[in-house]
Amino acid sequence: MQRRSGLSVTPVPTTPGTAGHRSADARRHALLRTARDVADDLAADAIVRDQAGKEPTDETARLREAGLPAALTPPGPGRGADWRTGCAVIREIAAADSSVGDVLARHYVHTWSGRFYASPEQATALEEESVRERWLWTGAVRTPWPDDDTEGPDLALRRHATGYVLSGRRAVDTAVATADQIVVDAVCAANGEVLVVRIPPGARGVTVEPAHDRLGQRVAGAGEVVLDRVTVTPEQVLGRRPHDEESTAPFTALAEPALRLALCHVGLGIAEGALTEARDLSRGGRAHRLPGEDPDLFLTYGELASAAQTATAVVDRATDVMTQALDAGPHLDAEGAAGLAALVATAETVTSKAALRITARVLELADAPGLDRFWRNARVLTAHRPVAHRLRSIGEHYLNGSHPAVAAFR
Repeated sequence: MQRRSGLSVTPVPTTPGTAGHRSADARRHALLRTARDVADDLAADAIVRDQAGKEPTDETARLREAGLPAALTPPGPGRGADWRTGCAVIREIAAADSSVGDVLARHYVHTWSGRFYASPEQATALEEESVRERWLWTGAVRTPWPDDDTEGPDLALRRHATGYVLSGRRAVDTAVATADQIVVDAVCAANGEVLVVRIPPGARGVTVEPAHDRLGQRVAGAGEVVLDRVTVTPEQVLGRRPHDEESTAPFTALAEPALRLALCHVGLGIAEGALTEARDLSRGGRAHRLPGEDPDLFLTYGELASAAQTATAVVDRATDVMTQALDAGPHLDAEGAAGLAALVATAETVTSKAALRITARVLELADAPGLDRFWRNARVLTAHRPVAHRLRSIGEHYLNGSHPAVAAFR
């Protein structure tokens, strides 16, 4: 697919500037401006690309051209984006094309993997290399304690003269064929340790099987990565993933809710995009009912706009608390992590309900090809996160003040 020549995107500057508040503010404004430009670019042909349902080769090329993968890494001297800014970028992109927002959300969270699992020195070196090489990240790391019905490890590591060899297969939700680094966890056959590793998709023994004919998020590039005795060097091992909640450091336990919170911003983007597109269709006379003909239409839009704004308020609060937790690093305690987990679960619950309600209702308000993509995308994004489980965990935390494992709020 060829890029349209009528649109221009100003790339994010990637050369580290001088440290300080002023340069950080300048980078933030430049990043948000670039995100708006990319969103406008993606919105122009979102319906066509959704219908085609191809791998996001063109889409990731647009992200790279704009410098977004390099910009959306953990903050450091003259580089990266703080959590609030990163999530604002994700939501902006998701409102235009939630599949690409999904790609960017998982990229951003997986670039934090070094801080969650590795030493500070290794994390810094990895982030600097990611910025320098403009890597796009994806991955699928399981929660530290499997469900009762889990049938053993799907990825296994065996000792090798130069490190390990990795075999098995793992489902990946985004960019399985277009990412530069895939983060997974695997069980070491020798001692049962669970290690988190990064795999370049182009490495020998790595093949990908894209998922076709998805209901929604068709351009996210989901699929499975198949690993046949893939060499894993010591440099590719990020660290150990604890077996259970008792041995999980509070900061490491943030990896799971951080991903879920980033996906809340994708869900908000879907809701906002659907509502905006339906409103524009109503204003243009391409609706089932014209605004001046049915006062109940105002009521409906008021209810949907309120639902979106309520979800936004909850997600923004969780985003602020997550920012503080990430800034705390190893000083984060179990109580803070548990409170944040409950807040993220609340944000997920409110956002899921709002996104599904809004995207279903707009189909009754306006008539236009492609408007159904918002509901399909919201449905796929929220399908594997049952509301009842989260509500029970939230209620337990509220009533008992317990400190359950962060990932239990899923």
